[in-house]
Parts: sequence; C-alpha cells; structure tokens
Amino acid sequence: MTPDDVTPESVTGNRANEDGVGRLLPTPQQTSLADDRQILFFSTAENPPVPGIDHRDLPARPDDSATRVRRDPQIGDWVMIAPARQERTYKPPRRMCPLCPDPSGRSSEVPADDYDVVVFENRFPSLAAAHAGSGFRLPDRPGDLMVEAPGHGRCEVVCFSSDHEGSFSGLTPERARLVVDVWSQRTDDLLARDGVEEVFCFENRGEEIGVTLTHPHGQIYAYPFRTHRTETMLRAASTHRAQTGSDLFESILAGELSSGERILVQTAHTAAFVPFAARWPAEVHIYPLRHVRRLSELTDDEADDLARVYLMVLRAYDALYGRPLPYIASWHQYRADSAEGYLHAELFSVRRSADKLKYLAGSESGRDAFVTDKTPEDVAADLREVMA
Repeated sequence: MTPDDVTPESVTGNRANEDGVGRLLPTPQQTSLADDRQILFFSTAENPPVPGIDHRDLPARPDDSATRVRRDPQIGDWVMIAPARQERTYKPPRRMCPLCPDPSGRSSEVPADDYDVVVFENRFPSLAAAHAGSGFRLPDRPGDLMVEAPGHGRCEVVCFSSDHEGSFSGLTPERARLVVDVWSQRTDDLLARDGVEEVFCFENRGEEIGVTLTHPHGQIYAYPFRTHRTETMLRAASTHRAQTGSDLFESILAGELSSGERILVQTAHTAAFVPFAARWPAEVHIYPLRHVRRLSELTDDEADDLARVYLMVLRAYDALYGRPLPYIASWHQYRADSAEGYLHAELFSVRRSADKLKYLAGSESGRDAFVTDKTPEDVAADLREVMA
C-alpha cells in the first residue's frame, strides 16, 4: 500500500455528528508497515510530513489471534492472555527508539522524516484483530467455569510528538487539540467495528508506572467486552437514576462545582477537580460542562478548551514536586445511544509524596479497598497552588 492510499475506515469521523453537534475530524494519511500493520499519520499542516516505506524484515503476523481472553468464573471479568508481550521492546537506548521518526525505514515503527501525531497497530498487542468483519461476539455459556475465546480487538500506539525528549505537558495547545481530535477519530472508527464493546484511550507516563518506552506516547485499546470499571460505573449510574431520577455524572459535577472545595479550574466549557472520594494520589477528573458521551461530540470551542485544561492539569502535575510526575491518564467514552455515561478524563499518580510511592498492598490488591494517605481537599489545595 502506498502512502497516498486511504481506505474508507481511515476517514471515519471526518464530519460532524448526524445531529449537527460536533466538529470536523482530521483525515489521516494511511499506509502499512512491513508486516501489514496499519499506520496513520495525522497533521493540521498545509504540507504534512510524508510517510515513507518500512524496509524492516519483520515476521508475518499470525493468521488467527495470538491472544486469548478467559472469563474469571468468580466475578465474571474477562482476562487477556497475551504471551507474545513478553517479547515487547524494553527500555531501548535512545538511538534505537522505535517511536522516533526514521526516514530510512529500517530502525523504527515510523518510517518518515518527521511527524505530528502518528497512530499504528501495536506490534505486541494484548488483543489482536482476529475474525474482523465476521460478527464476532464473546461466548455466553452460563455455568461453564472455563470459557475462552480469541482475543478479538485492537491495540494501537499513539505518538504525541516526534520529539523523543518531549512530553504531553510540553505540547502546544494546538498540538494537544490535534491529539484530542486523533483520539476522537480513532474512537469513532473502532466503536464502529464488529465485536468492539469499549474503546479506551490512555497514557502511561513514567518508569514508576511501568513504562518501557520514554518517547511521549499513549495507547488505545478496543475491547470485545466492557471492562470491570466501566460496568461498575454504569451500574451505579443506573441505580442512581432509578433512586433519584437524575444523572449520576451530572450530579457529581454539579456537586463539585457547588462545593468548590476541590475544584482546580473552571472555564467556559470545562471543569477539573479532585474527586470527593479520590482513591489515588493526585487524582484529578476533567469534565466538559455540556453532557456528551464521547470526544467526537464536542464542538471546536469545547475541544480547544478541554485540551487547554488537560494541559494545565498535566503541567501542575510536573510542578507538584518539581520533577515529572508519573501518572496514568484515562478517558471514559460511551456510544451515543448509551443509556448512561458522560465523557470525562480520570488522571492519577502512584507518587504520594516527593519521595514516596503508593503501592497497592493487601487491602488495595487483595480486596480493591483503597486507603488514601492525604485528604482530597489537601491534594486540591496543593495542585491549585502550583497552577497559580
């Protein structure tokens, strides 16, 4: 496939939503890597970087899924089994970074002189795209204690910048907005595929989190099931509506705005706050003020504002202890026809002080019952101080 080839799926989302609310999303340049994995180049420049050719001698991908999912009979959750991930790239030297641009097409996942934002299929995925287009559904066998299925789905890598030494917090507002648009385009594309139940955009930053590639990047998982956290949140939202007649997420946001005690910033379109029952150190939630289900439903002004607030929070993270803070940033998105759900980001760190990490020990790991070492109100005060 040549760099100029663009398939219909690569332009999915390049329009406003059918109800007229939303914005135009970028159309990527699409090509293929040496093992036929898809790679997408996104840019807002009039003359965007031109993809090159991947000349690496890579092994062919297996015809059927190399990953599996198994249902835990105790709680009903699905567990991903992906042995090939043992071979994934681990802390390579700077000159061998697979996320830096390589015009020769011989040492990197990105065969190009440069790029703005690039997305490609993960070479070592937790979920592989088996049975694409065949109406895949996970088996439902009540009473069967050993349910297994192919690991249908897709895992993508999102490179935020070609600058190896950069970070998301160092992006310009314009580049951060492009990343928001890329997340939007990929979410809409992946949600439209057979067998995908949930799309999760996220970033892991810092070796303390477990990151093995320091180049600024995030990931997108398209799951064939709803994850445990999503199921729990939607169940709580349904219960809240049945008991009160109101939307849980709207109520949470209204309560935080009314209190103001944990609010970090409120703009014309966005609010960021430390949640009332924060479980993690430096936990922050970011909500658009208008109730939407996913990123592509935001207007241009809302998307610009969300990107700016997101940057403010990440920069406050790095200022909190005077050095880059390890964190996980995750986006909660839902289908447009979902009965419950409200687009928002949840960010948190494992660093509980300047020189101490938060370990998930007995209560957290054994029972998912969190213990916090600092009140959410104090955390909010600390973050507001460094945001000033």
